[in-house]
Amino acid sequence: MKIALDAARGLAFLHNNDMNVIYHDFKTSNILLDANLQNYDAKLSDFGLARDGPVGDRSHVSTVVMGTHGYAAPEYLATGHLTVRSDVYSFGVVLLEMLSGRRAIDKNRPTGEHNLVDWAKPYLVNKHKIRSRGATLSDKHKRQQTLQFSA
Repeated sequence: MKIALDAARGLAFLHNNDMNVIYHDFKTSNILLDANLQNYDAKLSDFGLARDGPVGDRSHVSTVVMGTHGYAAPEYLATGHLTVRSDVYSFGVVLLEMLSGRRAIDKNRPTGEHNLVDWAKPYLVNKHKIRSRGATLSDKHKRQQTLQFSA
């Protein structure tokens, strides 16, 4: 969870900085780990699609829709309006990847399970539906941490 917290702090820095930067392509592969005395610190990388945030009374930045399939917020895909909330959605997808051990898009999964967000929706609505899947939730302690983290 330290990696998730470090990444969240990085996004918060970009969003709250005087320049108000929107990352735009936040995804797992853009989180690098820096070995630091037995501890891994997460660093954000690849700012190629980053944009200055809205100025003044504007609530969004209009862009041509770009980014990595599976991480882009639905409202951004529909309108091309990029906001800080677009990054928050992408961060949520990354958290789902960390908690589930699945990829954002995985065509090798059965029909209806290709998109991680679509697969996870029923579990996010009802925490009692969270079930152990794979090594990431293999024991009672990890499942309890997951329930606390997702609450």
